[in-house]
Amino acid sequence: MSTVLAAGGPTGLRAVLAEVGAVAGRRLRHLGRAPGRVIGVALSPLVSMVMLGYLFRDAVTLPGGGDYAEYVFAGGAVQVGLAVVGPTAVSVAVDLRSGLVDRFRSLPISRSAVLFGHTLADLLVGVLGLAVVTAAGLLLGWRPRAGILSALGGFGLIVVFAYVMLWVGVLLATTLRAVETISVVTPFIVVVLPFLSNAFLAPQDMPAAIRPVAEWNPVSAVIAACREAWGNPAPAAGGFPAEHPAVVLAVSLGVLFTICSAVSLHRYRTAGS
Repeated sequence: MSTVLAAGGPTGLRAVLAEVGAVAGRRLRHLGRAPGRVIGVALSPLVSMVMLGYLFRDAVTLPGGGDYAEYVFAGGAVQVGLAVVGPTAVSVAVDLRSGLVDRFRSLPISRSAVLFGHTLADLLVGVLGLAVVTAAGLLLGWRPRAGILSALGGFGLIVVFAYVMLWVGVLLATTLRAVETISVVTPFIVVVLPFLSNAFLAPQDMPAAIRPVAEWNPVSAVIAACREAWGNPAPAAGGFPAEHPAVVLAVSLGVLFTICSAVSLHRYRTAGS
């Protein structure tokens, strides 16, 4: 990659895209030697879907009715977007600790290209994990019921969500730096956030103290939009977040991406300075 980046070539946007592609290619080659990463990303969603959507499908009754296995699938699929946070945070933190930033500094490459290439490569892992979870969902009885274009739109939304969450992982890496600390924090994101949303239970069935958290959780907005796109059960609920999930989704993801990417890029550029 050093040869590619150091060689003369186009300038401006084309040069940045070439740098991002080179970094992403390097990252994908590394991931190719660790295919277990895909299973690692899909494992927690698969456990949630099997334990809740299959084993307890007859024990949970949704307000207004509906198949609980289809209700749970959106929660499991969106959980893939949360599961990518930890591996990305750890790998960026390892790069910072190993001195890779200093080696990149010696090359004619934009620091931002490093992080964008990193996140784009890791997004592919998330997409492959989502494919595994979708296949399992189909085996467990999930079906999209609103047409092919609407179904693809739901999956596209999860991909966008996953990319935003990748930048949350980068922010954790550039802030915490220590792999040990990151390994403690990230399970909270993957496990706790879905249970504080509408992923597995309707918010109106939750305790009164937790219900507002579940209703305003951005994860709930993503899940609600996916259920609507797939035509899956979505118990009616009052309040602004339930009635306007697209607005909550656009604002929360937009703000989260802007803050995480801006702060991460600044800290990465000054790392080791």
